[in-house]
Amino acid sequence: MARVPYLTPSNAPESVAGTLGKLAPLHVFGLMAHAETAFRPWLRFGGALLNDLALDPALRELAILRVGQLTARYEWDQHVPIALAVGVTQDQIDALDSGELDRLDPLPRAVLDFVTGLVNDEVDDALYETVASQLSQREVVELSLVAAHYLMLARMMTTLRIDPDPAAGPGALLRG
Repeated sequence: MARVPYLTPSNAPESVAGTLGKLAPLHVFGLMAHAETAFRPWLRFGGALLNDLALDPALRELAILRVGQLTARYEWDQHVPIALAVGVTQDQIDALDSGELDRLDPLPRAVLDFVTGLVNDEVDDALYETVASQLSQREVVELSLVAAHYLMLARMMTTLRIDPDPAAGPGALLRG
């Protein structure tokens, strides 16, 4: 059971109620709406991460899935349908889920290893060079932003004991 009650459009402060009413009724939004002054900027930042990066969306979603796998299943459950919608294959998801990362091509594997290192604070020079040799500097920074953002969310979700939601699907989170 969540430690903080979820806000809804009917019980949220006026400053966030309208925005909350335009979103899918996910616990993450009801939780984050408590941060009234940060809520809309957080949504804009999250929207930029999901829609406006140079980083390939499939690599972005693999990174989010890895963070979710390692830290908060909520993220995994919400992002599997999104990953599939942006081109991640079911075989890649199955390989990640089963821990058989050696089944993956070199770039997705490097991204997952990098994200694992970021989560565990263990990105040594060799690991960095592996990913940096395959991505531009911009993409490396964007990959780091994505992983760090979802790690922040994961830490909040576990600390505040967010309840699971059924997957909302790509339409609920991605710009149409």
